[in-house]
Amino acid sequence: MEISSASMAGLAALAVAWLWIWRFLKWVWLKPKILESRLRRQGLVGTHYTPLVGDVRRNFSMIKEARSKPINLTDDITPRVLPFPLTMLKTHGKTFFTWLGPIPAITITNPEQIKEVFNKVYDFEKPHTFPLARLIATGLANYDGDKWAKHRKIINPAFHLEKIKNMVPAFYQSCSEIVGEWERLVSDKGSSCEVDVWPWLVNMTADVISRTAFGSSYREGQRIFQLQAELAQLIVQAFRKAYIPGWRYLPTKSNRRMKEIDREIRAILSGIIGKREKAREGPNNDLLGILLESNSGQSKGNGMSLEEVMEECKLFYFAGQETTSVLLVWTMVLLSQHQDWQARAREEVMQVLGDKKPDMDSLNQLKVITMIFYEVLRLYPPVVQLNRAVHKEQKLGDLTLPSGVHLSLPIMLIQRDTELWGSDAGEFKPERFKDGISKATRNQVSFLPFGWGPRICIGQNFALIEAKMALALILQRFSFELSPTYIHAPYTVVTIHPQFGAHLVLHKL
Repeated sequence: MEISSASMAGLAALAVAWLWIWRFLKWVWLKPKILESRLRRQGLVGTHYTPLVGDVRRNFSMIKEARSKPINLTDDITPRVLPFPLTMLKTHGKTFFTWLGPIPAITITNPEQIKEVFNKVYDFEKPHTFPLARLIATGLANYDGDKWAKHRKIINPAFHLEKIKNMVPAFYQSCSEIVGEWERLVSDKGSSCEVDVWPWLVNMTADVISRTAFGSSYREGQRIFQLQAELAQLIVQAFRKAYIPGWRYLPTKSNRRMKEIDREIRAILSGIIGKREKAREGPNNDLLGILLESNSGQSKGNGMSLEEVMEECKLFYFAGQETTSVLLVWTMVLLSQHQDWQARAREEVMQVLGDKKPDMDSLNQLKVITMIFYEVLRLYPPVVQLNRAVHKEQKLGDLTLPSGVHLSLPIMLIQRDTELWGSDAGEFKPERFKDGISKATRNQVSFLPFGWGPRICIGQNFALIEAKMALALILQRFSFELSPTYIHAPYTVVTIHPQFGAHLVLHKL
C-alpha cells in the first residue's frame, strides 16, 4: 500500500516535533537533574531544581524586597545588595550551588580555588547565557581564548602608564570644570551648600572618557551615555524573564527599545571612527587614536574589524565611566562618615600639592588616598560578583566540575569575609592597606575589585589615576559631610549605585 505524500509530510512533521520536545525535555529537565546528581554525589549542597526558572524568581523577589527600604549607614550592605547569595552562604556554607534557570552555578569563596579559576583563562571562560547583555558592550571583557588574547595585545598600548600620563591634562580639565561648578553653587549660598554629587560625578567621568577616548567633549558624546544608562536599566529588567525560551526575540516594547538604542549607539560610534580614519593626522594621544594605530600595525588577518573596534569603543564608554564614578561616590560618602580620614587625605593633598595643579608625579605620591581607594573598593566593589563557565570537565581543588556548570565568585562576600579579613572586615579601615595589597590580603586572592590574574582589568590604572585627580581637586577646595536628607541605599544596576543619590553638604575651604 502506497503512503501518500501528505502522510509522509505529516510523519516528518511529527518526527521534527518529537525531536524538539526531546531537546526541550533534555534542556529543561534531564541535563539539569544529571548535573545536580553529580554535584550532590561529591558532597556539594544547594537548592533543589525548579524546572526552567531555577532560582531566578526567588533571587529577584529577595532583591525587590531588599530594595524596598533603605538601611542605616552602619548596617552591612550585603543583605541589600546580594540577599540570596548571602542567605545561601549562611545556611549552606561557603561552597554551594544555586540555579540560573536550568544551569547550576557553584559559588566558591576559597582563595586557592579562585586563584586557579583566574589563572586558567582558557579553561574557565566568560559565560554567554544572557545575550542581551552584549548590547551594552562586548569587547575585550567578554571575549575568550585566542580572540581575547588578540584584542588584549592590540589594546594594551593604550593603557601603558606613559600613554595615561599624556591623558592627565584631560583628567584635570574635566574634573576642574565640575569642581568649579560646585564652587559657584556654594558661593551662591554663602559658604555651604547641599549637592547631590552622584549625577555630577557621573557627568564628570563621562566627560573624562569622552576626552580621553575620542578627544571630544562630554556634550558631543553625551547621547551615548544617556543611551547606555537607559539600556542598562532595560537589560536588568529583561534578566527577570531570561529563563523564558525565546523571550528576547518577542517584539515587546522593551525589546524594541533595546534594539533602537543599539542601532543609535552604533551609528554615533561609526561616525566618530569614520571621521578619525579619514583624518589620519595629528597625535594619537587618545584611546581611539592609539587603538587604531596599534590595530593598523598588526599583520594581515590579525587586526580588528570595524565592528570589533566599535565594540571596544562601547566598552571604553561604559566601563571607563562606570567604574570611576562608582568609586568616587562611595569614597565621598565614606569620607563624609569618617571625617578623620577625610582630614588625613586633605592634609596629604596640601603637603604634596598645596594649591598647585596635580600632575602624574604628584598623584603617585598620594599614598593615603591610595589606601582609602583600596578600602572603598573592598567594601563597595563596582561589580559585586563575577561568573565563569565550564565547557569541559575540570578539576578544581577536590571538586570535579562537569561540563555545563557555571562558577560564581561573589566578590563582595569574599572581600567582607571575616575569616579572610579579620573580625573588622565590615569596618572602614584604610590602614589595613598601609603596606600594600599583598600584606593586607596575606598573599591570598581575596581582593578582586578589578578581577585578578591574566584577565585583570586593563583600565585599572586609568581609573585610579582619574579618581585621584578628582578627589585631590575636591579636597583642595572643600570639606564635606552627609546631608540630613542623605538616604543610604546601595543597589546594583550593572555596578553598585546609590539608589537615591548622594546628598552631601559641601563647605568651601
